[in-house]
Amino acid sequence: GMLNLSCFSFLSFKVGVTSQKTMKLLPAVGRKATQKQMDLHVFFFVQPVFKSLPGQKISRLELGGALGTPQEKIFVCSGSEVRGYTKKGKQFLSFEANLTESINAMHVSGADLFVCASYIYNHYCDCKDQDYYLSGDKINDIVCLPVETVGRTVPILACQDRVLRILQGSELLYDFEVPGPPSVLELHNRDGGKNGEEVLYGTADGKLGLVQLTSSAPVSKWEVDNEKKKGGVLCIDTFDILGDGVKDILVGRDDGTVEVYGLDSSGEPTLRFENVLSESVTSIQGGCVGKESYDEVLTTTYTGWVSGLTTEPQQMEAGPGDEVKMSRETQAKVAALRAELEQLQVKVMQGREKYQQSSQSNTAVSAVPVFSINDRFTLCQDDASYSLTLEVQTAIDNLLLQSDVPIDLLDVDKNSAVVSFSECDSEPNGNFLLATYRCQANTTRLELKVRSIEGQYGTLQAYVTPRLQPKTCQVRQYQIKPLSLHQRTHSIDQDRPMNTLRLVGQFSFAEIHSWVVFCLPEVPEKTPAGENITFYFQNTFLGTQLEASYCKGEGNFKSDNISTISILKDVLSKEATKRKINLNISYEVNEDSVSHTLKMIHPKLEYQLLLAKKVQLIDALKELQVHEGNADFLIPEYRSILDESACLLEEYKKQPAHLERLYGMITDLFIDKFKFKGQNVKTKVSQLLEILDNYDLNSLMDFFNDA
Repeated sequence: GMLNLSCFSFLSFKVGVTSQKTMKLLPAVGRKATQKQMDLHVFFFVQPVFKSLPGQKISRLELGGALGTPQEKIFVCSGSEVRGYTKKGKQFLSFEANLTESINAMHVSGADLFVCASYIYNHYCDCKDQDYYLSGDKINDIVCLPVETVGRTVPILACQDRVLRILQGSELLYDFEVPGPPSVLELHNRDGGKNGEEVLYGTADGKLGLVQLTSSAPVSKWEVDNEKKKGGVLCIDTFDILGDGVKDILVGRDDGTVEVYGLDSSGEPTLRFENVLSESVTSIQGGCVGKESYDEVLTTTYTGWVSGLTTEPQQMEAGPGDEVKMSRETQAKVAALRAELEQLQVKVMQGREKYQQSSQSNTAVSAVPVFSINDRFTLCQDDASYSLTLEVQTAIDNLLLQSDVPIDLLDVDKNSAVVSFSECDSEPNGNFLLATYRCQANTTRLELKVRSIEGQYGTLQAYVTPRLQPKTCQVRQYQIKPLSLHQRTHSIDQDRPMNTLRLVGQFSFAEIHSWVVFCLPEVPEKTPAGENITFYFQNTFLGTQLEASYCKGEGNFKSDNISTISILKDVLSKEATKRKINLNISYEVNEDSVSHTLKMIHPKLEYQLLLAKKVQLIDALKELQVHEGNADFLIPEYRSILDESACLLEEYKKQPAHLERLYGMITDLFIDKFKFKGQNVKTKVSQLLEILDNYDLNSLMDFFNDA
C-alpha cells in the first residue's frame, strides 16, 4: 500500500532562490542517547550555524572529506570558483577553475574534484589539473563511481543529447542512451550498490532509470516511464524511509511533485508515496532531522522553502496526562509565532510608509525590483507540443504571451490561471497570438503548452509581471524553429524511401552548423569538434525522420518526408542569401516517399475524424436518451459514445485544430511534391480538401498520383 508521510510544520523556513542540488544533510556524529528525552533540538537545527557572504549564485553544493571518514566538509561552486567550508563555517579552500563559463555541476571525492561547465569536463587532484574532456552536447550533471569500491576513477556525465558519457582519463570509455535528456545523476544507495557500479538517472521529461556501468559495458536495470505526465526530475536521493531495510528512492520534480519509490524483492521500483508542493523541488534528502527515532524527507524548492515530510505519527497516541503537556507546548509555539508575525507586519508597514515618502520626494529614486525567473521551453515527444514553464520567486500577477508565428495554445489541467485572447492583426505587424493569463493570488508557477506548425518560424515572447510594487515586467523570448517538431534521436531506419537535399558552397563548418541550429531544436549551439558531423531526428508528430550530415563546404540532408526537405531548402537558401553565400542546391525526390508519408499520417487522421464524428453525435444522442428515458434502444456503438461522452469531449477540447493540422500537412505534402517537379498546384487544393472531407486513403493516394 501507499506509505503515509505527513508534513511536519516546525520545519518550514525560507532561505532565498535555490539552484538544483544545493541542499545536503550533514552526517550526524556521536549523538548522545540522552537527547531522546529532549524535544528542543528541533529548534537548534533551524538556527543557521553560519552564513557565507553574498556573492554570485551558488550552482551546486557537495559534501566531501577524506575517503572513509564522515563526509562533512562543505563544497560549493559559484561562477567558476569552488569554495570549501568546515561545518562550523570556516572557509578552508578557494579554488578558481579558470573556466570561461560558470560551473554547473560538480563532484567531490577525497582529494579529487570534478567540475563541468556547459561542454567542458575538468578533473583536478589537490587542485592540480588531471583530465579534460570536451562533450558533444551540454553537460547537465556529473557523478563518479566510488573509488574505494571499484578501485579506479570513473566519471559519468549526463548530457543533453540523451546520453550518459562514461569516461576513462580524458577519453570516452563508452556511452549509454537514456530515454530523455538526463537532468540528474546519483549513486544508487549513495554508494553505487554492492559492486559500486549502479547509477540512478532522472530525465528532463520525467523518466527515471537505474543502470549498472561495468568496466566494459552498460547494463540497464530498469526504467520508469512518465505516463502521468509529471514534471521533469530535478533531484534524487536514496534512503530507507519505509523502514524495511532496503533503501528507497526519493524523487523531486520541477512541477513540485515529491515521490518515494520502494524496491521490491526483485529490485523493481513501485511508487509508495506522492505529495505535491507548489514550486519545483530543487533538492531532496532523506535523514533524521527532527525527532531522534523518526525519519524524514527534507526538500528545498525553487524560491527557497525548506520543508519536510516525517514518518512521525501526527496524532499523539498518548495517555490522558500527556494531552495537556502536548497542547501547552503547541500553544507556546503558536503564541511565539504570532508575536513574531505581528512584529514583522509592523516592520512591513513602516517600510511601506518610508518607501511612499521617498518616492514622492523630489529626489525620488524609483527602485525597479529585481526578480529571478526560472523558465523551461521543452519539446514533449508524446504529444508533439512545447511545454513552457515559468516559475518566479514571488507571486505572478499576470503573463502576456505574444507570438509572430501561428501557434495553438493547448489546455493544461494543472493551470488555474484565467486566459483571455486579444484580436491580433497578423498582416502589418506579423502578430499571430496575444493571450493574457491572470493568475490567482499566490501562483508562483505557470505551465503552458503550445503547438507550432513546421515551416512557420519566429519568436514567442512571454511578458511576466509579478505582484510587486512598483509594477515591473520581464520579457523572455523563445525561438520557434522551422522544423520545431523534430527531436534528436540516435539512429534512424535506413530502409525507408528517402528524399535528399545537397548543398555545396563557400561556407565554413561553423556557418553551416549555425544554419542547422537555426532550423532544428535540440542541436548543441557549439560547433562540434572534428571535421564533420551527422545528426538524426524524428518528427514527434508524424514519426518521419531526418538525417543531417555536413562539413565545410557541403551539407547532405535525407528525409522520408518531402515537406521536411522543402522547408530545409527554403530556409537554408534564405540564410545563405542573407550572408551573400552562393549555394549550389541539388535534390532527389523519391516518389515512393509520398505514399509512405500519407500512410504514416493515416492512423492519426482516421482517429481524429472518428473522434470529431463521435463528438458531433453526442448532443443528438443525449436528446434521444432524455426523450426515451434510457439508452437501451441504441446500438452498442452509440451507447458507448454516450458512456464515454465526457472523455471524448475532454480529448476533443484538449486538441484544438488537430484535424486542421493534419489537413495542413497533407496539403503541404501535395504542394511540395509538385513544387520539386516545377509545377504549381495551388488551384487544385480545393479538390484535395473535398477528398479529405470524404476521407479514404486509397482515393487520396490516387489523387496525389494523378494530379
